[in-house]
Amino acid sequence: MKIQSGVVLLPLLWLGPASERPGDVSAETSQAPALWGNDGHRIIAEVAAAHLPAEMPDFFRAAAEQLAYLNPEPDRWREGRRREMNEAFRYDHYIDLENVPAAALAARDRWEYLDALYAAGVEDPHEAAGFLPFHIIELYQRVTSGFVRWRAAGDPEIRSWIEERIVNDAGILGHFAADAANPHHTTIHYNGWDEARAPNPGGFTTDNDFHARFESDFVDAHATRGAVDARITAASLVIPNVRAAIWSLVRDSHSRVVRLYELERDLGFDPSGEPDTAALEFALARLAVGGTFLRDLWWSAWIQSAP
Repeated sequence: MKIQSGVVLLPLLWLGPASERPGDVSAETSQAPALWGNDGHRIIAEVAAAHLPAEMPDFFRAAAEQLAYLNPEPDRWREGRRREMNEAFRYDHYIDLENVPAAALAARDRWEYLDALYAAGVEDPHEAAGFLPFHIIELYQRVTSGFVRWRAAGDPEIRSWIEERIVNDAGILGHFAADAANPHHTTIHYNGWDEARAPNPGGFTTDNDFHARFESDFVDAHATRGAVDARITAASLVIPNVRAAIWSLVRDSHSRVVRLYELERDLGFDPSGEPDTAALEFALARLAVGGTFLRDLWWSAWIQSAP
């Protein structure tokens, strides 16, 4: 224990659980590796911003670089030595659909959802199931609410403060929208096939490096902004039911878990060699899905904020 200027400084202690979900930070690590990789997250935000309609407010379109910087931001918060910060957000990055009973899918918010998981007898439901869809809609509503206030603000200085708030919230929203496009973030098989909880007749890898190898190493080595940009849907869409659209994306990603493992088994996601065409196309397509969905979330928030 040290004392400086009358202040007692206690040593930093890790008070978290003994084992972390793969991808989370350990007690000895100062910062967790970014998920989707820093490059993947940035690319998703860059293509989303590049394909926004010209009618989007100028301040938002001008913030493209800031939005790209912010997309990996929630992964920068995953520090074991700062337990409270890490615990507050780490369950928001995923949803393990195999552990979610049907009754919980209709929950209106994360607390009704948590109640439904407890009622169904799910042990440690926050960790076993995750909150990803709910965090996306929470952040989407914050961005929409910000646009409502921005439209109504008469004072230029106050309006500039609201702009800063909108960009920050929209950048963080982008991170979780990107996570939802990755099959690894929707399944108990998030880092190698979990043979303890599901049969493995496909002979899929149980390697606990698979998560990072696919979404970080492989994407960083082979995915480019231009390749993803070419796969973005041309026209922006106003999403009529954002909640339904979020769940649709999560289910679509989950439906591709087996295909992801088949590609790993048959072709591999090698960051060092020449990538197989099918494996690379799978990664690029999921990045493009994330970018398209994020663009449409931002655009919908603006349109639906209108009086």
